[in-house]
Amino acid sequence: MKARQWQQLIGFGTLKICVAFVLLALIIIAWDIYSKGHSVITWEFLTAAPRNGMTEGGIYPAIVGTFYVTVLTAIISIPLGMGCAIYLNEYAKDTALTRIIRMAIRNLSGVPSIVYGLFGVVVFVQILAFDTSILSAGMTLGMMTLPWVITSSEEALKTVPQAYRDASLALGATKWQTIWTNVLPYAVPGMLTGTILGLARAAGETAPILFTGAAFFLPFVPKSLSDQFMALPYHLYIMSTQHHAIAKVRPLAYGTALVLIGLVFIINLVAFVIRYQLRKTKLE
Repeated sequence: MKARQWQQLIGFGTLKICVAFVLLALIIIAWDIYSKGHSVITWEFLTAAPRNGMTEGGIYPAIVGTFYVTVLTAIISIPLGMGCAIYLNEYAKDTALTRIIRMAIRNLSGVPSIVYGLFGVVVFVQILAFDTSILSAGMTLGMMTLPWVITSSEEALKTVPQAYRDASLALGATKWQTIWTNVLPYAVPGMLTGTILGLARAAGETAPILFTGAAFFLPFVPKSLSDQFMALPYHLYIMSTQHHAIAKVRPLAYGTALVLIGLVFIINLVAFVIRYQLRKTKLE
């Protein structure tokens, strides 16, 4: 066997081993959470408010609060992020300034979430006086998700062949007509992928909402954007580390973790279905 073939064999073997380790770790973690948390998931657990110091009842306010803040995050980050990506890729010239902007956006993707939480406290809670609320938390998570949306959307736009644009412009279409009819239909599936990953990450974040709106205990659902809210990741954090009877509520914490994983799975499943339908429509 030649040296190149050995290199290829070793390379693919190493990749397969890495994938196997990752899958094994994922299966172990998922099974541990499921085995310890599925027994507490009942209709009451999903639809009732916590009571008796969160040792009984359910997590309905936390589910609703997580849903509200995730939807608000999507409303803020998706239009702004996709619009920014379209401008950078389709309209902006390749200058030193645009390269600096792109580098800054990519660097912001790696900023720890706690930094975004402090940013949200200063800007949204104090300067703009939104107080600790769904609005402050949603805008903070929106700012945190924005770099992911911009980066993934711009990369998806780059995959569309330049010939599609040239052909449309040659037929007399305007720049925006070209983007709307010849670029976005092919780029949107890829744009959605990164966007949903960013939203899934935001749904599971604790640090940003810890300072900007999440409450330790609220036995009711929020009625407006100016209200505080309970959220699954913060509720899980409290149940796992700060509760006065951690051993007693540990099964409830595992149940909360399982519901949170299920919520993130549903978000990704919806994105997969939408992406599949868009690709199917494009092929037709």
